[in-house]
Amino acid sequence: MMKRVFILGMTLIFLSGCVHAISRDVLRQVDKKITFSELIKDPNAYRGKVVLLGGVIVKAVNKKEGTLLEVYQTRLDREGRPVQLDISEGRFLALYKGLLDSEIYRKGRKVTIAGVVQGEKVLPLGEIEYHYPYLLIKEIHLWKEEKPPPCELCLYPCYPWWWYPWCDPYWPYCRPYF
Repeated sequence: MMKRVFILGMTLIFLSGCVHAISRDVLRQVDKKITFSELIKDPNAYRGKVVLLGGVIVKAVNKKEGTLLEVYQTRLDREGRPVQLDISEGRFLALYKGLLDSEIYRKGRKVTIAGVVQGEKVLPLGEIEYHYPYLLIKEIHLWKEEKPPPCELCLYPCYPWWWYPWCDPYWPYCRPYF
């Protein structure tokens, strides 16, 4: 009996780690055939379709109609988490009907967005006019910030077999005590 309970518990823990960032109901509505490269070429052709996009926030602006997010797109992993942050096919705009605090949804935060394509907006980006795909957000997921481990856990400048307790903190070169 205890063995079955243990196996069931471990299975539930394992499966809970594979949950997508966006709810199942919204994921069912997403047209998975639409890629960002197709969307950016002609956003008006996909008007009314639900897409799943993610990336890194460039800026968040609170307006009368809601909060407008400018996001540079990145690839998503199977959980919907933005990955390969240095590779992007472009930017998109997403409007949330309501208030998203711009201190929380700030530059550099990762987001996953399921939204309805509204067409495109042309806005200045530096000295050029940029054609942004424009979405109305159905659901948004803000990912937790990943903080680097504390220095005590870092192996540098200590060699792999000379970790913190055996390193002299006052010696510029990490050496063992013995």
